[in-house]
Amino acid sequence: MSDVLKSSQERSRKRRVLLAQTLGLSSVDELKKVLGNAEDGNNYAGVGGSRQLNAAGQRDEEDGNGSGASSSKKTPNEIIYRDSSTFLKGTQSSNPHNDYCQHFVDTGQRPQNFIRDVGLADRFEEYPKLRELIKLKDKLIQDTASAPMYLKADLKTLDVKTLGTKFDVILIEPPLEEYARAAPAVATVGGAPRVFWNWDDILNLDVGEIAAHRSFVFLWCGSSEGLDQGRNCLKKWGFRRCEDICWIRTNINKPGHSKQAIPKAVFQRTKEHCLMGIKGTVRRSSDGDFIHANVDIDLIISEEEEFGSFEKPIEIFHIIEHFCLGRRRLHLFGRDSSIRPGWLTVGPELTNSNFNSELYQTYFAEAPATGCTSRIELLRPKSPPPNSKVLRGRGRGFPRGRGRPR
Repeated sequence: MSDVLKSSQERSRKRRVLLAQTLGLSSVDELKKVLGNAEDGNNYAGVGGSRQLNAAGQRDEEDGNGSGASSSKKTPNEIIYRDSSTFLKGTQSSNPHNDYCQHFVDTGQRPQNFIRDVGLADRFEEYPKLRELIKLKDKLIQDTASAPMYLKADLKTLDVKTLGTKFDVILIEPPLEEYARAAPAVATVGGAPRVFWNWDDILNLDVGEIAAHRSFVFLWCGSSEGLDQGRNCLKKWGFRRCEDICWIRTNINKPGHSKQAIPKAVFQRTKEHCLMGIKGTVRRSSDGDFIHANVDIDLIISEEEEFGSFEKPIEIFHIIEHFCLGRRRLHLFGRDSSIRPGWLTVGPELTNSNFNSELYQTYFAEAPATGCTSRIELLRPKSPPPNSKVLRGRGRGFPRGRGRPR
């Protein structure tokens, strides 16, 4: 048996085990019954007649003589559907639809729970070159990361210019009032009331003064009015919005309906947005010394934190570090749990400080960027350079004029 076939069978086995766990089954063998693949007397299509689904969700057996009369009595083998427990059976089985929305209503399992290969470990399992690229970049980022520094400070009164550095990347994770509306019972931190920020306060942050001439900002803005207010902040700080990273929250470990009910909301919100802004001129095709584009995607699918937690997925750090090669990274509104090598973390919820402005600047005196190896340069996806020398004309790229060039 070839290695490819063995690998495919192993992945199939893992998916069956995961599906059995998701559906709450004790073993993989029970999947046949749940998914309707077991050969028993419950098959709805048989010789001599068919059964149609009536309005009550039951199947009435048609008279084989063509009299049009249907039996109102329930047969022993008749299948009655009361929920979406067999929703994965597909269109050729007793349940005609893969209704993930109805399954969420019945079980609390969100539709995004069934998306495969979303974790960092197995995302590139079938793409060996990308897997090698990510491994090499992570190793280089680890080797070039400066010692973690952190500063406990109130960002409403802190003069950010005293940090003494122009940063290549700024990650902003403000405690939005939207979070307080969604979970008012957990609006405390360490026993003290948590201070939530409105968008006027966030707008007054002097982010533009500490951003380098070419830099990026990542702003977590919730899922409601923050999408518009966040764009206003980027504009005032001197950034242009260039991307919208979306975090889709799963609830595989604790299925159920969200406790964070937004007033007057029709749907339960299970996503959050992080706006990305760019300052200065940065081109994907020519600025390979500063950015590596197309390595990651603009979507994060990960498990939701405990109720009341405002932690963001750690994957946002991986996306930033893979994309921007600049080593001067700042995290505003950070916490003890988000302190990370290669980053300066500033926020009021930190419990200690070790920041030294002069020492911090010495980390980047010789190498302000992580650099790149020849192997990474060979593996990374590249954007085609702009072909400004060729005049674009009508038809197959020929220049305008009489006839084709000889």
